[in-house]
Amino acid sequence: MKRQIFTAAAIITVLGLSACQVQKETETVTQEQNEMGSAAQVQNETGVAAQAQTGAGAAGHGVFDIPVQLEYARKFTITKDSDGCSLLTIDQGDPVVVIPEGNSVPETLPDHAIVLEQPLDHIYLVSTAAMDFFASLDAMDSLRLSGVKEDGWYIEAAREAMREGSLIFAGKYSQPDYELLLSEQCRLAIENTMLLHNPEVKEKLEQIGIPVIVERSSYEPEPLGRMEWVKFYGALLGKEDESEALYNEKVETLKEELNREQTQSQNPEDNQNADNSQNQNGSTDAGLDTDQTEERPTAVFFYINPKGYANVRKSGDYISKMIRMAGGEYLFSDLGDPDSALSTVNMQMEEFYAQAKDADYLVYNSTIDGNLETIEDLLGKSSLFENFKAVKNGNVWCIGQNLYQDTMDTGSIIHDFHEMLTSEDTDELTYMYRLK
Repeated sequence: MKRQIFTAAAIITVLGLSACQVQKETETVTQEQNEMGSAAQVQNETGVAAQAQTGAGAAGHGVFDIPVQLEYARKFTITKDSDGCSLLTIDQGDPVVVIPEGNSVPETLPDHAIVLEQPLDHIYLVSTAAMDFFASLDAMDSLRLSGVKEDGWYIEAAREAMREGSLIFAGKYSQPDYELLLSEQCRLAIENTMLLHNPEVKEKLEQIGIPVIVERSSYEPEPLGRMEWVKFYGALLGKEDESEALYNEKVETLKEELNREQTQSQNPEDNQNADNSQNQNGSTDAGLDTDQTEERPTAVFFYINPKGYANVRKSGDYISKMIRMAGGEYLFSDLGDPDSALSTVNMQMEEFYAQAKDADYLVYNSTIDGNLETIEDLLGKSSLFENFKAVKNGNVWCIGQNLYQDTMDTGSIIHDFHEMLTSEDTDELTYMYRLK
């Protein structure tokens, strides 16, 4: 039955195809808990693109009237002018104008625009969710400074660059080494929303001439929208063709994985039913609920914070949608404020027990609290866990530290969730493991 469920979700996802930055600190608000549509929908949401366009109705240098089509990303837009310059907008951020090498800066620019001239190098990268984009685009040489030490990276290219010295630690987001940034001629800081808790840092960086981009890939509600941020970095780095090809390749890989699961379905009639339920509007949400009579295994994604609260992933973000794409059901259907930027909710342990004790699977978020190895480790967080159904049945899992940094590997993450939900042979999973 689980295969049937996954097949329906898989086919719909295929035809509609359309971490989070993780600091090892525990704060009231965490970046990784920091979350489809057309490009027009994106522009409506950000409200920036329309304001930023100049010379409407004209054509030429600095007139950004050629939108780049995005499939699922909602937190950024890309608009081109006829000379190849790019206007990038990020939700709640200043517009960024990217000038190709050899081109001139337009005389008229959007208000508060950050102007970046290619080739870009000596970048200070703080947002760990963004590193995989640089590695995947073979653009590690654009980076010089890191907001994370070597042991905080789970992208091998980042570790190797720090071992070789081509990438050096320049202080974490809240305490950058300003002197080092200046001596290394830093040209751009790419931060995550943790910086918003230290506005004086952003102000200081800008005062010393270092422009700041606060990226929001981890806020995307769709798994493929998060991965589609590779196009943002492609435009930033002059690798648009490469980013488009890479995104399409990853989507095709996901198709193949889902198709393999489809062929393993034991009931051909199920496949036909799934075919009939295909959604034609490109949404990974629409159509997934077509077979409400089928019972899906339920899962909860959480960790226990130092104050003893259960920090629970809210409904409707990309993690809960990955679980559903994998054939499961996120236990909480309406947890959290949909208008809030936060992607987690703190719950008293007693409340969490009352609502989650019958969940089929518990998935522990180790990226904040550190890895657990055994059920006893979990019971050490609260004795109430011994009465949870998932604990009794041995279905407690812990995600690895690499899940939020491997942004481009969405297909493998969904595959691991599927294996967790359906397979007994789970010794070789990449992003999660069962507690002993």
